[in-house]
Amino acid sequence: MTFHISHPDVRRAIQNALDEDIGAGDITTNACIPAAMKARAEFVARQDLTLAGAELLALLFSDVSVLRSSGERLPAGEKIAEVRGPARELLTRERVALNFLQRLSGIATMAAKFVAAVAGTGVRILDTRKTTPGLRVLEKMAAAAGGVVNHRMGLYDAVLIKNNHIRLAGGVRAAIERARSLNKPIEIETRAHAEIEEALACGAARLLLDNMTPEQAAAEIEFIGRRAETEISGGVTLENVRAYAEARPDFISSGAITHSAAAVDINCGIYAI
Repeated sequence: MTFHISHPDVRRAIQNALDEDIGAGDITTNACIPAAMKARAEFVARQDLTLAGAELLALLFSDVSVLRSSGERLPAGEKIAEVRGPARELLTRERVALNFLQRLSGIATMAAKFVAAVAGTGVRILDTRKTTPGLRVLEKMAAAAGGVVNHRMGLYDAVLIKNNHIRLAGGVRAAIERARSLNKPIEIETRAHAEIEEALACGAARLLLDNMTPEQAAAEIEFIGRRAETEISGGVTLENVRAYAEARPDFISSGAITHSAAAVDINCGIYAI
């Protein structure tokens, strides 16, 4: 899986990060390091991980050799990339580079664990919109690098009627009828058997079974009987995702893939040349 570094949101995120960190200039580096000094930097995994975001280094440095690609599973000690250039540039941009690599690889690593946990069931894991503001495109790319399927990117590209929509619209049927004008497949959140029956009667394309136990979800999926796609969501963790997968939904979504992923340990060593 390759990161699309030409995406405007990606370039904007990189520039914002540089502006935030450097401001008017790296006063420590500029004071300590001669302007003419050249250096090389090595980015190395310090734990087993699934890599994401190595391609972003090309937006941060001018002379980059990327040795491993997003989506690859790396053991501790594996070199990810080598960068060459002015020592000041390498020092000034090191932390921004690591922040992106560590955060995005953490998401990819978490995503890969979810995918591995449901192996053999045929269930596809989805990410959610529970992303860091301003970094959604990058975090969705990272989730995909880990093997999950990207759910909707935002509020603009898919219909998903949630519980609050249902309440404010006046019920399941009213919400679905109003959404028909969009001429898109309709997914609707359901929390009780009566809502499932009504959503099926109204022709919903996908039912999101929200905050059910694995046993409840299995019973409802059997009742639905392929009349609509099914997605389980709400309270899904790495510890219980296998139990939910054994209920045989089409999809399982989990916000934990992005909002609870821990940054992984990647080192950047810089050496004079």
